[in-house]
Amino acid sequence: MWTPGPLEIVVILVIVLVIFGPKRLPDLGRSLGRGMREFKDSVTGKDNDELPPAVPVADKPEPTAAAAPNEQKS
Repeated sequence: MWTPGPLEIVVILVIVLVIFGPKRLPDLGRSLGRGMREFKDSVTGKDNDELPPAVPVADKPEPTAAAAPNEQKS
């Protein structure tokens, strides 16, 4: 199996820097780390107890005929 050496890693990092730019690299690394963490937690079966359970949103009642706008008299 091929393993990258130090020169290949530097070349890959320079290409990533040129493509994404220095301003987006922290966000890219953060989202990559978050995604890897979520994947690892889902594979190992860990639950995220920090989030509260989802509460369903109640549907709005349909407007009735009494709630219809008043007709203008001419």
